[in-house]
Amino acid sequence: MNQFEEKTIKSETVFNGRIIDVQVDDVMLPNGKTSKREIVKHPGAVAIIPVSKNNKIIFVKQYRKPLEKVLVEIPAGKLEEGESPEITALRELEEETGFTTKNMNYVSSFYTSPGFADEIIYLYETNSLEKLTELKELDEDEFVELIELSIDEAEKLIATQEIHDIKTIYAILYLKSKGMK
Repeated sequence: MNQFEEKTIKSETVFNGRIIDVQVDDVMLPNGKTSKREIVKHPGAVAIIPVSKNNKIIFVKQYRKPLEKVLVEIPAGKLEEGESPEITALRELEEETGFTTKNMNYVSSFYTSPGFADEIIYLYETNSLEKLTELKELDEDEFVELIELSIDEAEKLIATQEIHDIKTIYAILYLKSKGMK
């Protein structure tokens, strides 16, 4: 056991949901004391940065119930069981934007809230978008509006907290680091 590791003594699933499960673990701390950890289990997700031919990012605007507000975000979605991140990224791009691509690049992955959740997001980018001839169906409980923004316009929405999620802010910083304006 390393100096920070917490050894699980007991683990109990207290909720099984459609998107998440919640478990409560009893753990032995590095100092020998015990504690409880509430853990959100999530199958993982993907996000994709779609850049149009006119060098703008395609975002989706949607209502987020946990926050009780509308956010502007890059397209993203949950990994389905047995589905690779690349397939999920393409599916979400097609469903949410009406575009497809034959060329996606893996950017990185990151944990969203490691203090209480195991969710990981795999991030991809594409700048070779093709309009679908036949639109894909959104999930039945999903309602989005597309908007295209430059980096400068996106940064203004960060300042007003219309863009207020880490995957989207990360994507914008990533594009800026590559020299996109």
